Amino acid sequence: MKEWLPLWAQEWFGILVPGLQILLILFLAWLVQRMLRRFIWRIGERYRLPMEVLIPLRGVLTWLIMGSAILMVLERLGVSATVLWTAITGFAAVAAVAFFAAWSVLSNLFCALLIFTVGPFRLGDRLELLDAADKPGVKGRVVSINMLYTTLEDLSEESDGALVQIPNTLFFQKVMRRWRGTELPPLSKNEI
Repeated sequence: MKEWLPLWAQEWFGILVPGLQILLILFLAWLVQRMLRRFIWRIGERYRLPMEVLIPLRGVLTWLIMGSAILMVLERLGVSATVLWTAITGFAAVAAVAFFAAWSVLSNLFCALLIFTVGPFRLGDRLELLDAADKPGVKGRVVSINMLYTTLEDLSEESDGALVQIPNTLFFQKVMRRWRGTELPPLSKNEI
């Protein structure tokens, strides 16, 4: 087809056609997005759907249309859909594993920040973490608070002053009894 074009135009033909196809893909994606937005808006008005339903639906459809358009543009630029899909799913899998691996560490760091700023307990306080309101739990005196663990000196009879490290997240997930360091009841023989 390009043989009938002049020599200078034949050189640009390989660039202009994909460029025009890319512009057409982007224009059609924009047009479809606008039409779907209006359609969703009319459906919402007709059936009196709440905005809490319409806005996320519109956002999801916008992302799907634009994502599809980007994939089509990349295909026109010579990127294999198989290679692209493999890269995206591989990245998603690695991100998911990294997120789950770091989740407990990040939650402990965030809870440590809350312990330092809100101050539900301090060094020297006596604490008891309860599994339930009627069951005894871990009991001890706070001797150290760091970014991952809070260390308690165990006050039970059989522990003989052992140290217990409790992840900071547990202080926000369980019921806690607290006696301030200055409000301590007298120590029993077992706690000395």
